[in-house]
Amino acid sequence: MTDPSASSADADSFARDIELDTAALRVLAHPLRLNVLSLLRERGPSTAGRIAGELGINPGAASYHLRRLAAGGLIVEEPGRGTGRERWWRSAHRQSIHDPAAASGAEREAGLGYTHAVALAAADRLRRSAQELPRIPGEWLDVITYSDFLLRLTPADVHRMRAEIFEVIERYRADGGESEGAVPVALQLQAFPVPGTARPPAGDE
Repeated sequence: MTDPSASSADADSFARDIELDTAALRVLAHPLRLNVLSLLRERGPSTAGRIAGELGINPGAASYHLRRLAAGGLIVEEPGRGTGRERWWRSAHRQSIHDPAAASGAEREAGLGYTHAVALAAADRLRRSAQELPRIPGEWLDVITYSDFLLRLTPADVHRMRAEIFEVIERYRADGGESEGAVPVALQLQAFPVPGTARPPAGDE
């Protein structure tokens, strides 16, 4: 699983990926904090005031979440910018990675909170995208998609399909970004049992 918006406006300025440990998972178990981190990865360095305006939140809240992300080693101050009253921050990594299947113990428990936050952050991003539709240029309206498919799959099927889709994404990540007119594109991938259909056996709940 990756958090929303894995790419950055300045890929050469920071480490490519980070495997989230228990402490980092707990820091990111908040959808607004994920959105702050995603914004830094999409747009490059920013300040609490700018982030607050972009996400429609209080500057104090933006500052708080930036401090939490910094304490978790997920963002760092941008050198040579800002003043004592205005601090500039950038993401320390291109992408955060968490594999629930490989986690155990405290990390698996922390991963549940992170997964919940990722789902909520994705829903918020989808909402904001829908609000911008009336202002989207025509060439983008012709290609964007909000698709919803209903498939009948086993966990093994989902695992295989996810791996195949991630291979395609990695190919476009390696090849893209240099073309004229390229902008950060959020590709949301959700695959989950229809609510109410995947329940543990009787007696295990």
